[in-house]
Amino acid sequence: MTSLFVLGGARSGKSRYAQMRAEQTGLDRIFIATAQAYDGEMEDRIAHHRDERGDGWHTVEVPLDLTAAIRDQEDGAVLLIDCLTLWTSNLLLAGHDALDAVPDLIEAIGEAAGPIILVSNEVGLGIVPDNALARRFRDMAGIVNQRVAAAVGEVQFLVSGLPLRVK
Repeated sequence: MTSLFVLGGARSGKSRYAQMRAEQTGLDRIFIATAQAYDGEMEDRIAHHRDERGDGWHTVEVPLDLTAAIRDQEDGAVLLIDCLTLWTSNLLLAGHDALDAVPDLIEAIGEAAGPIILVSNEVGLGIVPDNALARRFRDMAGIVNQRVAAAVGEVQFLVSGLPLRVK
């Protein structure tokens, strides 16, 4: 495995699947977390995910600069980035356009020192959002997903905990 992109809806099992695939490599595991805890509920979600991973994972919090995190990857380690959806949201809310950052991200993925697993939500399957910011986010996330999917070697789509091979 060189690069794997795992997509799915909320609570589809994508993070669990990505973690399992990382653990199957037998390599040292680095978890790149893009989530930011803006409230108690999000703090609880982050703590729950950290507990689910258990020992054997080194966690690095990188809400914005994924390219640097990938380029800093240690030889002999698998990198799990969870998730591109939150990264896209973080960039948007910080006044950046995620689409401008994607070419550097793709380049870093291609030059990575070891395997990379990226997780993202498929946000385009629901209703059209009722406000401009949400529509902009949905559109941006969809384009980020398309570009990353085109650049990686394998794509899996999770539905109800079941992986469907897309690429």
